[in-house]
Amino acid sequence: MTTSNGINGINGATSSSDEDQAVPTLPTGRLHRQLEKSWPISNHLKSDNADSLFLWIGKCIAEVVEEGCKAFNLSIETPLPLGITFSFPVEQPSLEKAIISSMGKGFALPPHVDLGIRLQAAYDKHRGDNLPPIYVAAIANDSVSTLISFIFNYDRLAHRRAAMGLILGTGSNATIPVKLSLLHPSKRPKNVNVLPGEKVEDAKIAVNTEWSINGTAPPMRELGLISGWDDELSAKNEKPGFQPLEYMTAGRYLGELGRIMLVDYMTSRLNVGRDLLPPKILEPDSLTTTFLSHFKPLQPTTLLSTLKTEFPEPSGSQFVWTEHHAEALYRISKAIEVRAAGIIAAAILALLTLGEEIPVDGASPIPTSEIRELGVGYTGGCIVHFQDYLVDCQHFVDQLVKKRCGDNFPLRVTMNPCHDGGITGAGILVAAALSSQASQT
Repeated sequence: MTTSNGINGINGATSSSDEDQAVPTLPTGRLHRQLEKSWPISNHLKSDNADSLFLWIGKCIAEVVEEGCKAFNLSIETPLPLGITFSFPVEQPSLEKAIISSMGKGFALPPHVDLGIRLQAAYDKHRGDNLPPIYVAAIANDSVSTLISFIFNYDRLAHRRAAMGLILGTGSNATIPVKLSLLHPSKRPKNVNVLPGEKVEDAKIAVNTEWSINGTAPPMRELGLISGWDDELSAKNEKPGFQPLEYMTAGRYLGELGRIMLVDYMTSRLNVGRDLLPPKILEPDSLTTTFLSHFKPLQPTTLLSTLKTEFPEPSGSQFVWTEHHAEALYRISKAIEVRAAGIIAAAILALLTLGEEIPVDGASPIPTSEIRELGVGYTGGCIVHFQDYLVDCQHFVDQLVKKRCGDNFPLRVTMNPCHDGGITGAGILVAAALSSQASQT
């Protein structure tokens, strides 16, 4: 089950989050998705107290478990292991325990909530006497689960290696494996299992970067990437300045950014009075990212017709949408997308450099190996559907690698789909956790 704007349950297992995880050695083979359900999360559940949200999630888990028990004749006496993928930052002392550290995207949960305990208690309130108990076996952030799923599916061929899990939908995040020695001591897990002959400091840890939170604004502002429109958007959010990179790259915000820019263009450049504009275009969040995603110039008249339908002119108004207005909105949409693709491409290269997959400027080339392809496993509707986001992001990645490493660099960084990785990754982590427990007994 994944939790952000909705949840999805598979095999009775669920959804969720972490900061750093040891990367398990996973078996090859096919994943089998036996049973799944999904639900949207209504806005009142986001803004109510934590009890309301967790009780609702517990009810959803119970529905999946009930259907699973009927479909697969499961015993109600045998506890079921639960895998959780959670798309918000948490602190994790162990694979099965997670403490919520902060929330975004319109959710109003308090910090310091023990995710596993709350979800298990919520399920217990709904299971009654006819469903088996559950226990939390693994919790991971959605980008961590995506990376785990991507490793499982992508690393089968000897010439390629999964290097990153990327979330680019409602929000934006990334996870990469890095050496334990690169982490601050406070961020290192207490217990790390290593392979025979491997040093602990050389072991790689899957780090949920939460790359959009705080800290990212100063360097982007220094580079001139943050505009007055971005500041206006940030000021209107629940936590102004909390996720500056996300405001410029992720699906929850790009539609509103486009609306702010269009209204400013209409009023300050074309000198159209605000009182003459269609009332709907003045409403916050009335211009959705979904609308902008598909606002492309197949022909100008089509753009104009689409704009008129979405934002009709008031009856008797002197204002009339024109083809120029429609083209301006397309150019705004494309500019937002190109900037976002460039920022994400630069962030990808930066993380791959940190993870020692790509050499830093002026450094010696990485040692020759059979690896020829570094994979970035992505998931999320925004990168797939918003204008040409994916194509442009791959282009920028190619250009940045070429500029950094030259024409003869032996590796290519490729963007590869890893849809539903948050779901399958949670299941893989549960299997890995159970296998690890069995080997230690």
